[in-house]
This record gives sequence, structure tokens and C-alpha cells, in this order.
Amino acid sequence: MKPLSLDLKERILAAIQEGKESMPKIAVRFAVSHKMVQKIKYQWRDTGTLQPQTQKVGRKRILTDKHGERIRHLISENPSVTLEQIRSKLKVNCCLTTIWLELQRQRQTFKKNSERQRTASSRRGGMSKKLEEKATST
Repeated sequence: MKPLSLDLKERILAAIQEGKESMPKIAVRFAVSHKMVQKIKYQWRDTGTLQPQTQKVGRKRILTDKHGERIRHLISENPSVTLEQIRSKLKVNCCLTTIWLELQRQRQTFKKNSERQRTASSRRGGMSKKLEEKATST
């Protein structure tokens, strides 16, 4: 269904504000539903505008902006903090993926192995060893 034009909404609102007709009669006159007339009336009353309203879509985030600041603070204090430690210090009931996604949102990246050291690519390590061997053999 196509949204109503702003011009039509303004004409409906003018008819409502005149107060000469009931809302069902206004709906028939402009060929819209009674609920649409109510919606226009309430939108004008609540927001003061008839512009289309944007809708937030999707689930509400578990971690707020305050949590994001706290995460940045925890990482600045201890760069080797793990996701599990961050979750326990935040005292938030969420999965580790949620913490990871918040870090991605903040563009903070890190990759650690079980000894909490940065991991190195085995491919790079293999190549550098071969180059070192070549340099020492010649």
C-alpha cells in the first residue's frame, strides 16, 4: 500500500481541526480509513509534524554506549584482556559474540592464542624461515 501524500495528510488535518465533521465522515470524504484519520490526528498531536516517521528495525542492542565506553577503558588498562574477562567485568548477561561484535563496531581488533599472545600466521612464519635459511646459506 502506498503512503499518503503530505498534501492529503494536511487536508485531512485541516478538516479535523475545523471540527465540523466527525472522523468517520472525514475518512469517507477523503477515501481513507477511519484509523488513518486517527493516526494523522495523533501524529500531529504527539510530534507536531506529518512527515513520514522513520522506524528502527531489528533487535534492541544489549550493550549500550556506556558499555562501549567501559569496554574501551578495560582494553586500554589491559590490552590482553579476553572476551570472557570483559563480559565478567561488565556484569552483563550476553554471549561472547555480542562482546566481539561491539569490539568490531568500535574497530578494535585483536587476535590471541591460548597463551594470550598475538598469533602469527603460519604461512608468514614459514616464508620468513625459508628466507632466513637462504640468507645464511649464501
